[in-house]
Amino acid sequence: MKKLASDLLIRYAVQINMDKRENIIIRKWDLSDAPQLATFANSKKIADNLRDAFPYPYTIKDANNYIQAAINDDQSAKLFAIDINGLAIGSIGAIFKNDVYRMNVEIGYWLAEEYWGKGIATTSILLIVKYIFDNFDTIRIYAETYADNIASQKALEKAGFRKEARLKNSIIKNDIIRDSIIYALLREEYPDSQAL
Repeated sequence: MKKLASDLLIRYAVQINMDKRENIIIRKWDLSDAPQLATFANSKKIADNLRDAFPYPYTIKDANNYIQAAINDDQSAKLFAIDINGLAIGSIGAIFKNDVYRMNVEIGYWLAEEYWGKGIATTSILLIVKYIFDNFDTIRIYAETYADNIASQKALEKAGFRKEARLKNSIIKNDIIRDSIIYALLREEYPDSQAL
């Protein structure tokens, strides 16, 4: 993994409705984000599409613990707030793999319900992909979605990821055995011209 000279904010303006442009960035978490995080993350719909480590109900204590872990700057993961005009509306992270998988990075993300369907997830994915490929010796970025999470799959596809595999009966969530889908983007498939 390359060492960063500095952690810069990653910025990109995207039009999420017809009459207004919103400023979307991914940035470091701050402890002052905890109340927003606790409010937006406290959603069964969000929790149902994430791993069991994501609690529901989501409390202010959960928010503080998550932000503290993000701030600790663990070299195996980078966790960012998805921010629109100063409001932390979700999270996106990169988990750096090790051993024979050390050139791979897994990404994961969630977004507050009221911001679904506006292209923000796709934009956030593009931002973290650019951050990873610009700053680390990574050859493959991947994400694993639940097979019934079509919106997440579409966001990945719009960001240039391709479906690699369907893993049959690979997860259990809410006592239901489900399939998952692996999406990936290789460095060689990522165009340099895709600058944000």
